[in-house]
Amino acid sequence: LKEENATLRSKINKLQIFSETQADKMRKLERKLEENKIKEEKEAQDLEAMVQHVEQNLQLMTKRAVKAENNATKLKQENALLQIQLKNYKTENEALRSGQAASLAVVKQNAEVALQNLLTVITNSRSSIKQLVSGAESLQLVADLLKSIDRISEMSEDGQ
Repeated sequence: LKEENATLRSKINKLQIFSETQADKMRKLERKLEENKIKEEKEAQDLEAMVQHVEQNLQLMTKRAVKAENNATKLKQENALLQIQLKNYKTENEALRSGQAASLAVVKQNAEVALQNLLTVITNSRSSIKQLVSGAESLQLVADLLKSIDRISEMSEDGQ
């Protein structure tokens, strides 16, 4: 009976040691689980903050795009107006060449006004959207043409 008691006590001790070991493992796993929960919560908060940041950036980019589109529309309208004005000046120049309109001084004055208007538009266009750069270059060519017309007019005036 004593021997059996000793065996049972030995088994009880082993079971208690095993139970303590299992309890330690369980506490470690519970701590690890809690750490993982905290880590996941932080990651979720970080992701939420990132999503909010991206949404803010998208809103800002949308506002910029709308502003750029409005500016582009305004510059296109201004460009169309100047094209009409240029066409009128060309018509007037043709009329002057054929002797049907006013004097050469009026042509020079109109050419100078057109040149000033075109140079102003070119300056504004260059500070605007990249899409309108090609339009600004075209306006520069027109301005150069008007300068050439002015020089031709001066040469014609000198020759008369």
